[in-house]
Amino acid sequence: MRVHICAVGRLRTGPEKALVDDYTQRFDRTGRAHGLGPLTFHEVEDKKGGGMAAEAALLDRAIPKGALLCVMDERGKLLSSPQFSDKLGEWRDNGRQDLAIIIGGADGIDPSLRARADFAISLGKMVWPHMMVRVMLAEQLYRAASIQAGSPYHRV
Repeated sequence: MRVHICAVGRLRTGPEKALVDDYTQRFDRTGRAHGLGPLTFHEVEDKKGGGMAAEAALLDRAIPKGALLCVMDERGKLLSSPQFSDKLGEWRDNGRQDLAIIIGGADGIDPSLRARADFAISLGKMVWPHMMVRVMLAEQLYRAASIQAGSPYHRV
C-alpha cells in the first residue's frame, strides 16, 4: 500500500526535513517487505491567501484517486503505536492500494474535506505545528512498519 502525506506548506531545509527524510527512508526500507510503501509527500501552498477552502482544493488535487483518506485532526481517534500499525495492516490487507494522510495548515483542515475522510487520527489533545506533525507522523509510520516486521525498535 502506497502512503501519501498530503500537507499544506513546504518543508524547507533544516532539522525537521532531515528527520522526515530519515524516517521516510527507514519506512520505505522496512515497509517494503510488508506491503507498505513507498512513502511520498505532496506539498501544497495557497499563495493567494484563500484560507482553508483554497487549501482543501489544493489538497484534493494532491490526493490519489481511490485513496483511503485519513486526516490528522485533534478531534480524531487516539491510537497507540501498535493500534496504528494494526490499522495500516488492516487497510493494506483489505486491498487498499493508496493511503492519503492529510495534514492541514495553520488553521486546520477545511470541514468539507474533513467530512470526506474515512478516518481521523489525533496525535493528542495538544495542537502541533504542521511541520512537527510531519516528523511525528513519519516516525510513527516507520514505527508501524517496524512493529509489523517484528523489529525491536518499538518497546512496550
